[in-house]
Amino acid sequence: MSTKKQRRIVQVQQRKKKQQMKTSLLVAIVTVTVGFLILFFVTLFHFVYPPAAGRDAAARSRDKVACTLYFNDANERFLVPEKRFIPREETRAALAEALVKSLIEGSKTGLTATLPGKAGLRKVEIEPDQTVSVSFAKSLPELHPGSSTSELATVYSLTNTLMANMPEIKRVRILVGDEAADAIRGHVSLKNPFAFNQEIIAPVARAD
Repeated sequence: MSTKKQRRIVQVQQRKKKQQMKTSLLVAIVTVTVGFLILFFVTLFHFVYPPAAGRDAAARSRDKVACTLYFNDANERFLVPEKRFIPREETRAALAEALVKSLIEGSKTGLTATLPGKAGLRKVEIEPDQTVSVSFAKSLPELHPGSSTSELATVYSLTNTLMANMPEIKRVRILVGDEAADAIRGHVSLKNPFAFNQEIIAPVARAD
């Protein structure tokens, strides 16, 4: 049989083991808690103060402007406005280019396109007299349907879209291969720049 002294020694050893276990558990809990807090505050800091590149990208993704694009109706008789959000551009020329590219991409609501999907946009420039010059690739006439109604739709979807979203613009000039052309396919003269055409807009949309 063990003596009282031996039992006391065993009890002391057991208490030490329990104390060591408690200490180890406490250290583990503190370590995990501190690690979690560090991770939390680092994440919070980067969320509140993101890196410059991240801030710029986030700003660009959120910074969009509402615009109105004009596409053909189902019968290709009138232009119908379609609301769209596009990234905000730093210059007016860049905004004009973005609007034209959006027209080339086509409608998002099932309206009829007014420009061929493969229409090559060469450049967009704003002249001192506030005329926008839109230059397409030389292949535009080959890609275009060519009817008089299609040409009218192309001309005025471009003109109305640019002038509706850029009120300071006075006229829109259409070039082919960076040069003045008689017409896209021989129906609508391109010799002179165009102004906003209210009459070609669908009556219901016009009333709105």
